[in-house]
This record gives sequence, structure tokens and C-alpha cells, in this order.
Amino acid sequence: MNRTLVLCLLLLFFAAQSLLAINPPTGLVSRSGDRSVVLHWDRNTDANLGSYRVYRSLNSGGPFVAQGSPLIAPGFCDLGVTDGTTYYYQVTALTTSSQESAPSATIAVTPLAFASDDQFLEYIQQTAFDYFWYAANPTNGLVPDRSSSSPCSIAAVGFGLTAIGIGIDHGWISRTQGVARVLATMNTFLNGPQGPATSGIIGYNGWFYHFLDINTAVRSPNSELSSIDTSLLLGGVLYAKQYFDGTNADETAIRTMADAIFNRVDWNWMARGTNMVSMGWFPGSGPGSGFLSANWIGYNEGMIIYCLGLGAATNPLPASSWSQWTSGYTWSTLYGYSFVPFPPLFAHQYSHCWIDFRHITDAYMNSHDTTYFENSRRATLAQRNYCIANPGGQVGYSSTIWGLTACDDPVRYQAHGAPPPQTDNGTIAPTAPGGSMPFAPEVCLPALQAMYTRFRANIWTPYGFKDAFNLGAQWYATDELGIDEGPIVIMIENYRTQQPWRLFMQNEEAQRGLQRAGFIPLPFVALNILPQPAQNSFNLSWNTLAGHTYQVEYSPDLSRWFISPTGEIPGTGTTANWTDNGPPATTALPFSVGQRYYRVFPFSP
Repeated sequence: MNRTLVLCLLLLFFAAQSLLAINPPTGLVSRSGDRSVVLHWDRNTDANLGSYRVYRSLNSGGPFVAQGSPLIAPGFCDLGVTDGTTYYYQVTALTTSSQESAPSATIAVTPLAFASDDQFLEYIQQTAFDYFWYAANPTNGLVPDRSSSSPCSIAAVGFGLTAIGIGIDHGWISRTQGVARVLATMNTFLNGPQGPATSGIIGYNGWFYHFLDINTAVRSPNSELSSIDTSLLLGGVLYAKQYFDGTNADETAIRTMADAIFNRVDWNWMARGTNMVSMGWFPGSGPGSGFLSANWIGYNEGMIIYCLGLGAATNPLPASSWSQWTSGYTWSTLYGYSFVPFPPLFAHQYSHCWIDFRHITDAYMNSHDTTYFENSRRATLAQRNYCIANPGGQVGYSSTIWGLTACDDPVRYQAHGAPPPQTDNGTIAPTAPGGSMPFAPEVCLPALQAMYTRFRANIWTPYGFKDAFNLGAQWYATDELGIDEGPIVIMIENYRTQQPWRLFMQNEEAQRGLQRAGFIPLPFVALNILPQPAQNSFNLSWNTLAGHTYQVEYSPDLSRWFISPTGEIPGTGTTANWTDNGPPATTALPFSVGQRYYRVFPFSP
């Protein structure tokens, strides 16, 4: 054969190989907990990416053995590990024609049993945060509705904007990384095309479509302009406005864009000039177009719509909107607790991700000597009591295996809840206790720990808990959902540090909305505190009013406050007494900690 021809063929071969070559994954990171290891890496941007392959070894120098089948997403969960053993991992990328890259850098991981509740919660939060960081589109900030191929959920974006601040605080990402992602997200929603067209737009009159194409950031076919999902997005937008308080150009731009996104929303348009907000709007002129006939009235997840709409500086909702909203409430006594019910727990959690209702009350809750925070606490405890009683005879329900909310089930996605029972078919969702952590940590934490310990092999993933499981049907969900992971990471943070509440409540829009809705602050009472060293306890006493109930809170440092799970203390018109002698009143014996502070407030002014 002609030597020139041979040389040309060789050059063509090596050129083809070069075109088919693919870069190794970068940014490999690990998280580990009791008998589990989670890996993540930066999404490979090669056009010919097909999948990833994970390798493991017991020695840094190998040999490395492939773990399972190739992966589509940049995440891996290893449940075949032993605590105290060090494992070494590498990841490769594969082209669509199965050509494999060189391995990534090697990472060493040693899983260990959880040394404390805080360590367990850190692991739960971090893996939930990873959904918003690694499953999202980094170029536009859009977050998928679910981990399988799906459009973006704008509600998940709102949760994700908040999760990014939490991730920075915990050191899971740098502030520079968080700023870049939030800037990309804000730019998407501020500059995406708005208008009445049926396609090619992101929203209309400041509102946004429920689902967006995750790459083009325009309306996903057949989705509605959603008032609740836009409001949950705005919760994250306003949180980011407060979190990124730096004076540099990027953080200043975040705040400017946040204001522009929020102030563009025409609340009166979605209310059609009334004091009731429609649940949504469809574009077009044919059947099914226009405003949905259903309005947000009565207790559910829509509370944040009115809190924000009343506080808007432009086109706000009328002040009468709040009384119209509460006109649909019912007051019930169910499974040992009196409260305004809504069977799926998500409705008791979503608005509370951002709004701190602990020490404020409106006219309705004041008339029942309670708060919205306490209402959610009672709903959580009542649902647990329902699952313990288990009137439907569902398999597996117990004092630690409970949690009914909207989620996938063996048939489809639907709302499950109790009490009263709603579509209770035995399906449990970890986000239910996870999202209620601030309300009732004494029952929510054991539930999360039991789910992790008993069912980890079936429900633990690179993004934490799967959506749901049904023990009677021996069914386990295949996906993780953004609207599950958001309440888990945010509400655990509100329990642990209260930082999301503290920042969000600095927004004048939130304060103005609550004031226009008639919320008033609850005062703290004057306390007498008697140390009892011999009993390793403190005794609190205060003057009470008959017909009022009181709540004790304690703190290790005056920045984080925790409710005592011993429950409400009724006022008799004389003096009330309460003793802190450690669990279950507080998490540790009083004299075993460096310092402890107390405060008590009534549930009505």
C-alpha cells in the first residue's frame, strides 16, 4: 500500500479518535453517613456524553472495580459499604458510542455511624441540597420537577434559591459559586419573554408558568400560569434578596433583579379586580383558556400568596383579601388536637419555609388562642396519632413510620393526608416529617431516622430520600422531587438555626403583607427562674391570665430558639410553673450545657 495513503489513513483514524474522545469528570465530591456514601461531580459538557461509570477500590492504587450500570446523572449512592472502612472512588465519562474517558481524580471516603442527631440532620440536608445543585441546569438555574427527565418546576426553583444560601452557610458550595447560580436564575426569570402567547414565553403580567422547558426556559406545553407556584418562586427570590447583601456588583445585581421580578407581578390581575386570587390562568381564546374558576379560599398552601400579595408595593391585593381567605377555614378536633385541618402536610409547611409565624397571630387564630405555627404543630402531631391508630389497617404504620402528603404512590401522583383521611392508601413520604421538623422535632426526627435505618436500601439515593414508599404494596418510588427536597433542607435549617426565617422576615414586603392581614406580635412574659442544682433543673414561674395558654422556648445562645415539646401550659389567672429537668422538656440536662436561656409567650395578646 502506498505509504502516503497509509499515513493519511492513520491521520484520519487518530482524528476520528480525537473527535470521539471525552473529558474525564471533574469536581468529584463525597458525602457519607451511616453505611452509605454519596458521590457527585460536575456535569460533563461534552456534546457526545452518553453516561458515567463509577469505580471503587479498597486501595488508593487499585484495582478499581466498576460499580453497577452506567449512570445518566452525575450522582452515585453506594449502600454496599461498611462503617469505618475507607473506600476509594473514581468516575469516568462514556461517549454515546461507549468510548470511555480517563478516570477522574481519586477520592477517599470513610463512612461512619452518626455521632449525633446534628450529624444525621446535616447528612439529610446536604443530600437534599445536592438536588438543587447537581440536578439543576447550571446555565439558567432551572430546577427539574423530578429527578427523571422532566420540565422545570418554578416552585422547585424557589426552594432551590433558598437552598443555595443554606449550602453556602454550611460550606457545601462557595459564596462565589452560589452568586453565579443565583445570578443565572434571576436573569432567566427577569429577562424571559412575557406575554399572552400560548408558546415561547415564560410568563405573563409578572406571573410564571408552572412548568418550563428546562433548557429553553419557556412554557412547557399545557401548563398553567400558576399563582401558587409563582408565589413559592417569589419566596426564594425574596430570600436571595436578603441573603446576598454584599456591596459588590454581582450581589447588588441580585437584589436589583429580585425587586424587579417581585414588583412586576400584577396581583390585581390574577384576582380579576376582586379580593380572591384565582388558582391560575391559561392562554389562548378557545375552551379551557382564561382564569381558572377555583380561587384560593380556606386553609391550604396558598397562604403565602396573600401574605406576599398584600405586601406588594405595586398592584397589591386589597386588605379585605385576608378575611376572604380565612372565611373558608374550619375548626376541628381530631386525634387529640384542635386546629384548622388540611389533610396533606405540605399545606402546613410550604408557607412556613419562609414566613416565621411563631410569635404572631391574626384575628382568626387569636379567636382560638393559637398561632399558625402551633396549628401546623398540631396538624403534624394529629397525623402521627392517626397513623399510630391506623384505622385503615395500612401495613407498617407506627409511631415512627408515618407521614402523609402529596406524592407518588403505586398508581399515580396524588394528595394523601390525614386527619381526616384523604386518599390514605398506605403511602408514606419522608418529606412529610422532614418538612415538619420545626413544629415537632421530638417526633419528626425519630421518623426520619427510622426511615433511613430501616428502608435505606430502597429509598436512599444521591439526592437523599426518594419521594415515597408503600410497604403494603412493596413499592418504592423511582424519583426524587424538588418540592420534596426543598421543605426538607429548608425546614430542617429553620429548626436548627432559624436562618431562613430570620432573613426572609427582613423583607419589607413580608412585614407589610402581614400587617395588612392584621397580624400582631405576641409579647413575652416576665419570668422568675429558680436554679435547682441538686436536681439538675431550672424552675420557671410567671403570672398567667385565665383563658390563655403559654409556650416555653429555650436557647443555647440567644440566636437559636427551640420550643419545648411538653406542650401548652394553660393559664389559670394565677402563677404557672414549668420545670426544665432535661428530656423530654429540653434536649439535654440544664447543668450539662454551658448556658441556657428561656422565654415564654402567650398564644394570644
